Amino acid sequence: MFKGQIVSDWGLVERMGGIDNPEARRMVRGALNRFLLQPTTAPFRAASQAFANTGDATAARTAFVQAFATSQDFPASVLEVLDKYHQTLYFDTGWEQVFKLIDLRNSNRDSFDILDVISGLTFALVPEGMKAKIYKMSGAKVTVTLDMYGAGLGWSRRLFWNKEYWTIEDNAFEFRMKAGESKAQDHYDLIEAVGATYDLAWEAVTGSVPSTNENYIPIRDINTINKACENILIRLQDLGMSVNPNSEFKILSPIQNVGRIKRALGMVQQPFSGSTTQLNYNVSPIYTLMFTNTSDYYVILPRNKLQTANRMDLTVYSDFDIEALTDIAVGWQWYGAAIGETKQIVRCATS
Repeated sequence: MFKGQIVSDWGLVERMGGIDNPEARRMVRGALNRFLLQPTTAPFRAASQAFANTGDATAARTAFVQAFATSQDFPASVLEVLDKYHQTLYFDTGWEQVFKLIDLRNSNRDSFDILDVISGLTFALVPEGMKAKIYKMSGAKVTVTLDMYGAGLGWSRRLFWNKEYWTIEDNAFEFRMKAGESKAQDHYDLIEAVGATYDLAWEAVTGSVPSTNENYIPIRDINTINKACENILIRLQDLGMSVNPNSEFKILSPIQNVGRIKRALGMVQQPFSGSTTQLNYNVSPIYTLMFTNTSDYYVILPRNKLQTANRMDLTVYSDFDIEALTDIAVGWQWYGAAIGETKQIVRCATS
């Protein structure tokens, strides 16, 4: 009998009378929904984050194995999972490190608000017996609606009758990949659509370093990264985001810049053992394949007013189309996201 990665034992489906049995169809649908949620489990999330932060498939594979080694759902063969569905390790979830997640899955809300609150609050000495000054809150709010995103998948009933279970599972695998890519793309599109207001030109080289020198480009890159962090801190210092020189920043970059950014972040003040890096701030990279502009990158103060909300994970509903002799599975996701403060983002040039 065929042992699958979605339905662990298709023989059980056959012993129940096959897909013509409503109970067997319910069981297959349940298995499919568990499969669709697999990328949200710890091993897959660890692997996808490792890939996003390094651009290295080997690092993703290692993280996946290590996460499974400490998980209660350790499979019979980790290598079998890796070899058959190796692409599942590389779900692009880098955007999750940039946006603040609001979990609305157990609510009845289909929107959320991003507040632009200004209080003008300052602390001052209060003489004994006097009252502290009360400041009124002011500002606006932006309401972000959550939208439904869906797609359908149809399997000819003949696939089940002919026991072509590998085709059914391959289709489901592609379906899951496309759903994840779609959600990631929506978030990256928000970043890439940010206006040019806070764009930063490629910073000049420091010192008398000719353009032919091997360190010329990385010096300019690290100067640009440091300047971007500095600009964000200055712009946000009075907006109530608790920013300081130790704040965490993310570099969100197309995968084409992996080597270049690694080289810049590794620059040191002097080439001797124990010398400090030229990076002045707490910065870590994230790489993606989903930007249309493959040269520029973004320095971002993550979360705060970069927000995303999830009302429903990818969920499949199924039915049978008697006219097309097709079992239909329609998957739905329910989410929304917005950028409430563009001052948290700087687009950096590389030339």
